[in-house]
Amino acid sequence: MTFAIEAVALRKRYGGLGGGREALAGIDLQVPRGSGFGLIGLNGAGKTTFIKSLLSVVRPTSGHLRVLGGDPSDPAIRARIGYLPERLQLPHAWRATEFLASIARLKGLGRPGPEVERQLARVGLAGEAKRIGAFSKGMKQRLGLAAALLGGPELLILDEPTDGIDPLGRAEVRRLLSEELARGATVFLNSHLLSETVRICDRIGILAKGRLVREGSLDSLCGSGTRHRLRFAAGADRERLLDAGFLPSAEDGAWSCEAADPESLGARLDAARATGALLLELAPELRDLEDVLAEAVEAAA
Repeated sequence: MTFAIEAVALRKRYGGLGGGREALAGIDLQVPRGSGFGLIGLNGAGKTTFIKSLLSVVRPTSGHLRVLGGDPSDPAIRARIGYLPERLQLPHAWRATEFLASIARLKGLGRPGPEVERQLARVGLAGEAKRIGAFSKGMKQRLGLAAALLGGPELLILDEPTDGIDPLGRAEVRRLLSEELARGATVFLNSHLLSETVRICDRIGILAKGRLVREGSLDSLCGSGTRHRLRFAAGADRERLLDAGFLPSAEDGAWSCEAADPESLGARLDAARATGALLLELAPELRDLEDVLAEAVEAAA
């Protein structure tokens, strides 16, 4: 397996050796190419410092970091990265096409016109003639995303990509990022909107006090491994399902059950069928990512 991001014992200390603050305290992380990875944590956990390290804006104090198989300070590596910062600064006097054309030239894209128009259309800004200073916050965020997408980068590093975007716009951003993942790009996402993170990313890392305290798939982080959620067709006999050991969940029409292994789960499903219930949906029951984050931060403290 090849990795888009590889960090080994990565540390970053601000200030002198005898004092200061350690923002990164020995991070080991591997992000596979073509995956969606979400980095979450409280303010001050070290997320911004890690992103700046990926972009070679800051130099780690010690440890090793490789991005797309090379040194993140290598211009050839940086040219293969698309970046959307959290605090986006845009030239207010320019128009969207002018701004993206300048970014395209910096990226060395030949004949940028068609690519500029394509990305503006993807983010819903096609034909927008207003100057950037008249844009809403959501429009500015869309323009920043278009800049990150220019040229089809192999790695997208997105810091709060849906900040200021309305719910329908967030759905459009998710669709765009799904398209990028489908073409083989790696998406590295930092967001406080955990509901958006779980919809986009297949792996999550939790950072606390500069340490990666938990990392893995959503199922491994949020699933109990034994509890399952079920949905039955209309007409299922509620009393018989209760007698068979199934519990109605807070979500209307859904049920839950405990099963420690596939054999136990099969037996539970047989019990459901014996009541005459027709199974429509079966999935692991997951805890909220907010609860997992709070638990991880408390354990790290």
